[in-house]
Amino acid sequence: MTSTAAPHMKWFMEDRFGMFIHWGLYAIPARGEWVRSLEKLSVADYEPFFVEFNPVKYNPKAWAKAAKAAGMKYAVMTAKHHDGFCLFDSKLTDYKATNTPAGRDLIREYMEAFRAEGLRVGLYYSIIDWHHEDYPHFGDKIHPMRDHEDYRDHRIEFDRYLTYMHGQVKELLTNYGTIDVMWFDFSYDDMTGEKWKATELVQMMRSLQPDIVIDNRLGGNKKSAEPEVYAGDFMSPEQLLPPEGVVNEAGEPLPWEACITLNDHWGYCAGDNNYKSPKTVIRGLVECVSKGGNLLLNVGPNAKGEIPRQSLEILAEVGQWMDDNGASLYGCGPAKLEKPEWGRYTRSGNYLYAHIYDRGMGPINFRGLNGKIKRARLLADGTEIKVETPWNAWEYPDDAFISFTGASLPDEVNTVVELELMENVLDN
Repeated sequence: MTSTAAPHMKWFMEDRFGMFIHWGLYAIPARGEWVRSLEKLSVADYEPFFVEFNPVKYNPKAWAKAAKAAGMKYAVMTAKHHDGFCLFDSKLTDYKATNTPAGRDLIREYMEAFRAEGLRVGLYYSIIDWHHEDYPHFGDKIHPMRDHEDYRDHRIEFDRYLTYMHGQVKELLTNYGTIDVMWFDFSYDDMTGEKWKATELVQMMRSLQPDIVIDNRLGGNKKSAEPEVYAGDFMSPEQLLPPEGVVNEAGEPLPWEACITLNDHWGYCAGDNNYKSPKTVIRGLVECVSKGGNLLLNVGPNAKGEIPRQSLEILAEVGQWMDDNGASLYGCGPAKLEKPEWGRYTRSGNYLYAHIYDRGMGPINFRGLNGKIKRARLLADGTEIKVETPWNAWEYPDDAFISFTGASLPDEVNTVVELELMENVLDN
C-alpha cells in the first residue's frame, strides 16, 4: 500500500511522539477542561478564575526539557480552549492572559522554550467559544447556557464570530514564527465544514504558512477519494488506538495521531490519580507506530503552572526506555507482517524491530523469516543475538528463532530485538 501523505508531512510521520498540553483557567477549579459546560457555569460564575489566574511557577523551559527527555519530538499547546480564554496576546479580545495577574503572553514563552530544545511547536485552537457573545448559546448541544431561559432570546451574529475566529488564527500564524501544527477542536452536528467558512480559513492559513500540518477537526471527509480542502492532513482518533490503523476509501494508509490523556482528564483535575503506567504508554506508542500512527500524549499543568509530579515521573521512565530503544520508533512504521503472538513489529527499511512483551515458553518465533535475517541484536545495548533453528523446531522450516536464557525477558516492559534483513525481503 502507498501512503497518501504529502511531502510536508514527512517530519510528522517520522517523529511519532508528541506532547499535548491542556492548560487554562480551568486549572484553578481543577475539575477538568469542560467544567464550564458540565456544571453550566455562567460567564459571571467563571470570572473569578480569570481575575486570579497567576501561574507563578510557569516555567516552559522545564516543560520543554521534560518533553525532550521523554523522547517527544514535538508539542501542541492550547492557545484557546472552549472557554474562550486566550493564553496568547490576541489584539481581538480582552479575555487573555496578559489581562490577568499572569500579565504576559504565555504562548510566546512556550514556543521560545520548546524551539530552544529543538522541538517542533504546535497550537491547539478551539473553534468553539463559550465566552464570545456571537457563539450559539441557548439550544446548542454543549454551551454552558444551552438550556438557561435567560438566553432563549439571545441573538447572535455568527459571521461576526467567524471574523473573530479567523482573525485569531491569522494572528497565531503571523506573530509567532513557524507553527508546525495547527490542531483545531472540534466540529459537531451542523457546526462543521463550511459553517466555519473552513475552505476560506485553510486557504488563508496555507497562504501564510504553506507547510503547516492541520488536523481533521474542521470537518470534511479525510477518507474520501477527493477530500475537501479543509479535511486536514491527518486523522485524530481520541482516547483510543484504531484496531488496524487508518485507511482511506481506496484502502491506502492515512497519517493519523492518537491523542491520549495520561490520566482521565485533559485539563488539570486534582482528584484524578488514575495515571497510566510507563509500560502502558510505551506499549501504546509502539502500537501506534506499528499501525502507521503517532501518539500525542497529554499533560495538564496545574493552576500554578506545574506539570503534575506523577506525569513527570511517568515521562521520565518512558524517556529512559526511549533513550535505549527510540530507533525502533522514530522513522518507523508498519512491517506488513501478521501481528506476532509475543508482541508487535515496527520497521524502517531493511530493519525490522521485534517488540517482545511475552517471554512465553521456549524460543521466540519469527514466522516466515527463516533465511531472511542478516543479523540480530538487542537494541538497548547492541548485544548480538544468534538466529538459529533449535533441535525441537524442525517442523517449522519457514520460521526463524532466537532464544533467551532464563524465564524472564531482558526488559519486561518491552524487549526490542533489531533484525537486519536481507535486501527487500518484505517488499517482494
